[in-house]
Amino acid sequence: MPEPKKPLSLPLLTAVVVGSMLASGMFTLPASFANATGPLGLLIAWSIAAVGMLALALVFQHLAQRRPDLNAGVFAYAKAGFGPYPGFLSALGYWAGICLLNVTYFVLVKATLGGIVPGFGDGNTVQAVAVSSVLLWGVHAVILRGVKEAAMINAVVTMAKVIPIMLAVIILALGFQRQVFVGNFWGGGLYHWVDIPAQVRGAMLITVYAFIGIEGASVFSRYAKRRKDVGLATLLGLAGVASLFFLVTLLSYGVMLRPDLAALRQPSLAGVLEAVVGRWGAWLVGLGIVVSVTGAFLARSLLAAEVLWSAARADTMPACFARESPRRVPAAALWLSSASVQGFLILTLFAEEAYTVAFKLTSAMLLVPYLLVAGFALKLAWQGGGGGETAAARRRELVQAAVATVFAAFLIWAAGLNYLLGAALIYAAGTVLFVVARREQRRPPFAKHEAALFGVLLMLAAAAVYALSTGVIGL
Repeated sequence: MPEPKKPLSLPLLTAVVVGSMLASGMFTLPASFANATGPLGLLIAWSIAAVGMLALALVFQHLAQRRPDLNAGVFAYAKAGFGPYPGFLSALGYWAGICLLNVTYFVLVKATLGGIVPGFGDGNTVQAVAVSSVLLWGVHAVILRGVKEAAMINAVVTMAKVIPIMLAVIILALGFQRQVFVGNFWGGGLYHWVDIPAQVRGAMLITVYAFIGIEGASVFSRYAKRRKDVGLATLLGLAGVASLFFLVTLLSYGVMLRPDLAALRQPSLAGVLEAVVGRWGAWLVGLGIVVSVTGAFLARSLLAAEVLWSAARADTMPACFARESPRRVPAAALWLSSASVQGFLILTLFAEEAYTVAFKLTSAMLLVPYLLVAGFALKLAWQGGGGGETAAARRRELVQAAVATVFAAFLIWAAGLNYLLGAALIYAAGTVLFVVARREQRRPPFAKHEAALFGVLLMLAAAAVYALSTGVIGL
């Protein structure tokens, strides 16, 4: 098979990262954080997230340089470091998380329009799901036209959605009131410093959701014109998006008191801007959401299909997902991804808080792939295979990989039992794809340590089914 063309330059790779990260989360952060913490807890949570995500971004940069043979990012690193089944779990978790993330986009758009069209409700009505389905398959058709074409559309949309977000930051700065911010600082009410650790833990999973997409350039590294652009695009995208996230969330605490922020209907940024400039501020957010989510859904659909295609090519997913169209689009993987999003959309009809459930479960699913990537980098650095040219460089890579690993493990703890059990249920059920792939290759499904890991997942999945069916936990 001929080598694929390399159509993605640094600007297009950076746009993939920004387009993936700068999505619906930006417009929901004020209320999401206000439900968890005040400005002090927010500053601590963002500081932890910034350090952890920077370490993770540097891990992706180093791995792109040290292991150029691994050009599928998240999945390839996990398999190379820990074996076929952990590699499969990384691919499955990343792919399922992306599908769930795309569901949150649709729910949020329809919830936004629900203020105008009552039939859309909170984004989980029959009418909302029907319109979302039309948009889903429309984007599916666009992607089938080619990866480069889709990436260029994403770059244009990314530039378009940055404008209303920057305008929102300016409006929030103009409406900022010092006394309101001070009243919110400790969390509002009778909160004290002893409450801050619990607030920070509650805020951490939200920061994960905000930073999802940092790995975008790594996943598409096989299309990069220059390999070194992969790491640079990751760092540029992280710096730009993190700055916008921080400003939007912190400035919101200077506009409204925390209880009022927490009570806002999603997308909560609309309510904050409306409090400053009136109704047109909410309309600005509505426009920004439509543009932002369109671009993010396009970028995320590309990522989901690419991961399935790469896993199938590496004999970790069934071979049928390795099929490509004449335009070199991973068509079979794209069809499964779109069909899965459609299935999740239908399930939102039965969820009271569809958006909250989808975004928290998304974060829980993606934590395992992030942990495995960081763990692989730590393993390389510890063994001296990280590629550092000097002792100082090797120590630096070891520290960065250790920080990223600890950060990912901390987030798994912060996710909470409910969503970890839900993630385990998806991982256990999805393992059937791994078994099918191994049988196609006439290989035993698991090595001994992999069988033990699968056994743990089965027990957690059984606990999830029992807890959900009896009402002990609820997603």
